[in-house]
Amino acid sequence: MEQRATTHHVHKLSFILLILSLAFPSSSFELRPSVADSTFLHSNDTAISDFRVLNRRALFQCPDLNPYLQINVTTQGDLSDEQFITVNVSGVLVPSDGDWVAMVSPSFSNVTTCLGSEAYYLQTGDTSILPLLCHYPVKAKYVTSDPSYLSCKNQKCQKYGNNGDCEVRTCAGSLSFHVVNIRTNIEFVFFAGGFSTPCILTKTDVPLKFSNPNSPLHGHLSSIDSTATSMRLTWVSGDKEPQQVQYGDGKSQTSEVTTFSAADMCSEFRLGSIVVPSPAKDFGWHDPGYIHTAVMSGLQPSSTFNYKYGSDAVGWSAEIQFRTPPAGGSDELKFIVFGDMGKAPLDSSAEHYIQPGSISVIKGMTEEVENGNVDSIFHIGDISYATGFLVEWDYFLNLITPLASKVSYMTAIGNHERDYSDSGSWYTGPDSGGECGVPYETYFPMPTPAKDKPWYSIEQGSVHFTVISTEHDWTEKSEQYEWMKTDMASVDRSKTPWLVFTGHRPMYSSLGADDQFLETVEPLLLNNKVDLVLFGHVHNYERTCSIYNSECLAIPEKDKNGIDTYDNTNYSAPVQAIVGMAGFSLEKFPDDAPSWSLVRISEFGYVRAHATKDELKLEFVNSDTKNVDDSFIITKK
Repeated sequence: MEQRATTHHVHKLSFILLILSLAFPSSSFELRPSVADSTFLHSNDTAISDFRVLNRRALFQCPDLNPYLQINVTTQGDLSDEQFITVNVSGVLVPSDGDWVAMVSPSFSNVTTCLGSEAYYLQTGDTSILPLLCHYPVKAKYVTSDPSYLSCKNQKCQKYGNNGDCEVRTCAGSLSFHVVNIRTNIEFVFFAGGFSTPCILTKTDVPLKFSNPNSPLHGHLSSIDSTATSMRLTWVSGDKEPQQVQYGDGKSQTSEVTTFSAADMCSEFRLGSIVVPSPAKDFGWHDPGYIHTAVMSGLQPSSTFNYKYGSDAVGWSAEIQFRTPPAGGSDELKFIVFGDMGKAPLDSSAEHYIQPGSISVIKGMTEEVENGNVDSIFHIGDISYATGFLVEWDYFLNLITPLASKVSYMTAIGNHERDYSDSGSWYTGPDSGGECGVPYETYFPMPTPAKDKPWYSIEQGSVHFTVISTEHDWTEKSEQYEWMKTDMASVDRSKTPWLVFTGHRPMYSSLGADDQFLETVEPLLLNNKVDLVLFGHVHNYERTCSIYNSECLAIPEKDKNGIDTYDNTNYSAPVQAIVGMAGFSLEKFPDDAPSWSLVRISEFGYVRAHATKDELKLEFVNSDTKNVDDSFIITKK
């Protein structure tokens, strides 16, 4: 989430001024106003932290002549597709709380110096004197994560005197790292000096490789239309040759294969003849392998099937059971909706971008899926928060596999997938880190009209979902505006009585929103009698009255169970809810919330929904307590 009232024009101007100030700095080394502005501009977009600006830090040579120092990895053979490995640091003469270990991939990356211009690292809002650590580690840990390290409980005598007494003792520590198959070899590097002033002490002698870098992984499902008779499966492999999905009773489909390269990432800033690379194009780049997709056809709605994917050449996934959603126009739908989830490490390491609530949310939703309570999932923007550090997509896809491999996982694009200056996005901040929607649209192909037009509609059960892109032009007479108008006007309410409008950035939030977006698009909602509006972007949960033009046109009444109930038999206006509490650090509400804001909760969780022909019930589930912290019903008689 960024400053709500800032227009995309102001963002663009500030960003260009910042580039110029970095390209032509003053001679004195002080915190220039442009650097302060940069930190402010990126504080929410890129979450400045010591680790996140690591590759902009000056890298000094460690003045350490220690002959005993070693780093090695405890593992049997090559790496599997997912495992925890132990990294051991030994031979340390004087343990320090600034000692840390980084996981770097590919193993041939240059982590010593980077002699390029400091302007290349603009998007992170940090400028340090050169040389710079130019390849971003996948993850890192301070050795003090081992509680015995500083106290040197694990010690070894390296040299004995003539009298048999130990003259040189060294210390050791062990760290656990969670590793998933990212296809490229990895190495571990031992640093001193903390994240702020890093210097290399030593690194593993032999790079670790994955036993099968071509493994078919991270299969996830999505719906292609409202019939629910076909489902798309998308997965990742290191192999470019077509593979297959085998499903049902002997059916199979061959995959279409695609990928993207650093050349596909955005980098539109020029300083004279110099193009300033984005993180995605430069130090955050990681080869994505190949993305396979195949459509399983001949299915039945609301039915269970098994599938596996891969090939004899690269191996096969395990057999997975999945359920198709109900067809549009049928009586009932159970779905989960949320935004802004991202991912968090399973090993307590420091990573590029950490969304602390994502683990508990994933765990809660996985239980819902396993219990048969979910027909489909809608993740409405800010998907992985990779923001230009491409290896993060692999970790995110691995995290959602227990969900997305079993039910339809539908998405909407957010600012952290698409936005970048001069790239065609409506908002021009650097939020995507130069990804500009390319990885998102490759990993999550939705039933959209065309590439970089990520809006679509789909019907499941009694619900018509209109899914928009708040990151593309939505102004009157724009292509997306005309599509919204046509799509919502075409809904057959006898078939799908509920019209749910969803996207990423909100129209209403106690923390502020884009007034122009509200003024332009809200009339369409009222004209088409939209029942429910769901947005993310703001990292909390908030529910409104039946609202239009910032005024409550109707207030819900309590039913016999004390649940807020909106009667849409005589329609007044949509109910709007923000559901951006699925992972990103939560935002607090102001003390003086507007009168239209009925419920405000700053807790991690997800929204569970149940739609019939007559009733649409939503529940906010707190993922830490499993309690339902808010529930409401919309009815039609």
